[in-house]
Amino acid sequence: MSDNDSTEARSATPTKTSGVRRLALVAAVAALGSAGLVGLLVNVFEKKTEARNPFFRVVELNETTDDPAVWGRNFPLQYDGYRRTVDMQRTRWGGSEAMRRTPTSRDPRETVAQDRLAEDPDLRTMWAGYAFAVDFREERGHAYMLTDQEHTQRQQVVRQPGTCIHCHASAWTAYRRLGNGDITRGFEALNHMSYAEARANVQHPVACIDCHDPATMALRVTRPAFIEGIRSYMAARGRPNFDPNRDATHQEMRSYVCGQCHVEYYFRGADKRLTYPWSNGLRADDILAYYERDGHRDFTHSESGARVLKAQHPEFEMYNQGIHARAGVACADCHMPYRREGGLKVTDHHVRSPLLNIANSCQTCHRVSEGELRDRAEAIQTRTHTMRDRAMDVLVELIHGIGAARTGGATDEQLAGARVEQMRAQFLLDFVEAENSSGFHAPGEAARVLFLSIDHAHQGLRAIGASPSLVPLRTGDAGYESMDGGAPGDASIDASARDGR
Repeated sequence: MSDNDSTEARSATPTKTSGVRRLALVAAVAALGSAGLVGLLVNVFEKKTEARNPFFRVVELNETTDDPAVWGRNFPLQYDGYRRTVDMQRTRWGGSEAMRRTPTSRDPRETVAQDRLAEDPDLRTMWAGYAFAVDFREERGHAYMLTDQEHTQRQQVVRQPGTCIHCHASAWTAYRRLGNGDITRGFEALNHMSYAEARANVQHPVACIDCHDPATMALRVTRPAFIEGIRSYMAARGRPNFDPNRDATHQEMRSYVCGQCHVEYYFRGADKRLTYPWSNGLRADDILAYYERDGHRDFTHSESGARVLKAQHPEFEMYNQGIHARAGVACADCHMPYRREGGLKVTDHHVRSPLLNIANSCQTCHRVSEGELRDRAEAIQTRTHTMRDRAMDVLVELIHGIGAARTGGATDEQLAGARVEQMRAQFLLDFVEAENSSGFHAPGEAARVLFLSIDHAHQGLRAIGASPSLVPLRTGDAGYESMDGGAPGDASIDASARDGR
């Protein structure tokens, strides 16, 4: 073999070796790629399986299962959020901080919310002669709704009816039991009881069964007062016999289940039937007109002698006047936003202020920073509080003015006009005061209602020959920027009109 042949043989050997190495490397990369692809496909399959099977049926649920812990065995992620409603966390204008107290045999609570009467003594003046002038505290989470109602000092001042259980407890099973399967009959039976008798029929605060069908998990309305109230509202607008469980969309139901309790109401007649005064509409002055026609009053003011109204917690009504409702945003979208758990999209059952969960509650729609969104919300709430303070100042002046005229010998006939104006001004102010968004649900509507309150208080002062004092604002300039858009109306419950139904 020549020298050239030997050289070619030697050079061919490393070339073959490097080719084998490259082939092995390609094969290894391909194997790794295939393994990665298989792993990805397996992960995707598992996520899809999770999404198709959102829970494991560990226990059977039925219409008598009112204990949320039992539901939690099938729905641990939702139950974990539900249990966190014990949290007490304050935002700038709402929420609550835990105030320590010494338990007693009458009231075993170790913590309570802040005393609103101590924070603003004018509330005592507004409610003088009524139980709310004795005890009124910041709102707390759903976990406390039953125990706080049971142990409020208002129970010691007035004999509260069993009707209160409608919104302070898981009442569905009690209604079914007392009504032999008919929830309306059970609702009526509970209304006739004293609070103590009704309390013995329930065990839990609002629970899973109050909003979900145990067989299908579909949202449902379980409170007869809401069913009757929304039917009266719809009937006045050309939709008779409206049944939310039959006629509402899923998105509407995500507000209706909240509107079962977060509403204005009164106890009608001797049987204390819980009634939502909605046939005129959901705005504060619509409801005021309803009460004026109906003749209902909640109490007689101890200083002025006026027969007046106490607003409750009209979040549903106020929300329906706001831009979020007009955009089709439901209560649950902000207060119970979706969150991801693996392959699952879970509704967060830790019901709370959106300002405590801005990333999930707000930033899904508003692509700006958390700080900017918080500043916007707090600016709206600060303006509302400034206007609220002005309305309160004028109302208190009217109350003291009527009281002074009464002490000075003015007759009931002479004071009648001023007392009517006090009733109107007080209810409109209280409507905003009792609504727990501090004006955020519908800023423009809150401002309009407070303006009406101030106007009625001025008319009352003129009726007794007085003029309002130009007292300084308590919290500075409220500002008059545009705070929401669109004409007032009842937006979310008219969504079906937009949908063409």
